[in-house]
Amino acid sequence: MSGVSITKPDHTAVAPATDTFLTSGTSFAPSRAARELGLKRREFDLAVHLGCVRTVPDEGGGGRRVGHDEIERLRNDAHFPETLRERVRAVGTADGAELMDVTPTRFTRLARLGLVTPVNFYLNRYRAVVWLYLADELRQFAAGKDTAPLLTGRTSQDQRDRLAEGLDLRPRNWRGRQLGFLLRTADDPWARAAVVASFLDPAQVAEIVSDPYERAHLNRFRPDQPAHGAPGSTAARLAERIMTADDPDEIGWLRADLTGTLAEARDHRPAPRPRVEQAPLPLPPRSPEAPEQTDSPAPQTPQTPQTPERTRGLLGVLRGRNPRPAQDRRKRPARV
Repeated sequence: MSGVSITKPDHTAVAPATDTFLTSGTSFAPSRAARELGLKRREFDLAVHLGCVRTVPDEGGGGRRVGHDEIERLRNDAHFPETLRERVRAVGTADGAELMDVTPTRFTRLARLGLVTPVNFYLNRYRAVVWLYLADELRQFAAGKDTAPLLTGRTSQDQRDRLAEGLDLRPRNWRGRQLGFLLRTADDPWARAAVVASFLDPAQVAEIVSDPYERAHLNRFRPDQPAHGAPGSTAARLAERIMTADDPDEIGWLRADLTGTLAEARDHRPAPRPRVEQAPLPLPPRSPEAPEQTDSPAPQTPQTPQTPERTRGLLGVLRGRNPRPAQDRRKRPARV
């Protein structure tokens, strides 16, 4: 056998790209910007949501972009890219419990009570929801003086009763956090209204936005939610349930927020509607003395052709009738 060994490439880190032909006015699409910063796409999206990477609107209407000056600002950090990666590092339950020096069971209780808020989630191969938390926030929670008793003390009876009833605030807290992320990058009033509507059931949206043209305009600005599986699959339906508000208090708050943002959007710019063709102007009234004029000639009444007298007499003979008038007939003598 040959002494050459083959090693598999390491995909855990992405090397930042370099381009010597960039100018200060250059901007990057999200995928290119992620490569320039040495981040995975999910890490880059989280960095944008957290405000670690500043974006600008695309002049061509193609979404958000990252300017060259912003790339250079992040690269000039002495510990780039480790500092940026650590700020967007997200961990699951096991690693989060280790960071906070608690058991995974206690960590899960804290998350279900809403004391720690997830920043993302995904579905594993068993279609189980795996919640992710910012490592930096967990370290701050563990180091806080007010939160230290929650890590070692006994869970109160009220909290145990709520957990026994099935309390789980992780989906709602994630939706609230995701709502804030998306509103931060929504520049247009219709886009802000569409962000709020994206967390409501379509039936709830239809009750508030009864105009079909306004609903269609909202759908144009609807933000892209994280994709989990093929459309219509079990995983996609499960993810859709997580992204849709189901708590009565949360639904009421979102409905009120949508009503307010929709009013602002209407004042800013009405939703586009199809053009309505104008009806033709009515013709002036016709004078009663003027004869009615039509474009087509008047229909002519067919005339019955005149039958000559001789022909009528012949036809009468053939039919067994005497064609002569009654007064011209001669009386014949009666036979004896």
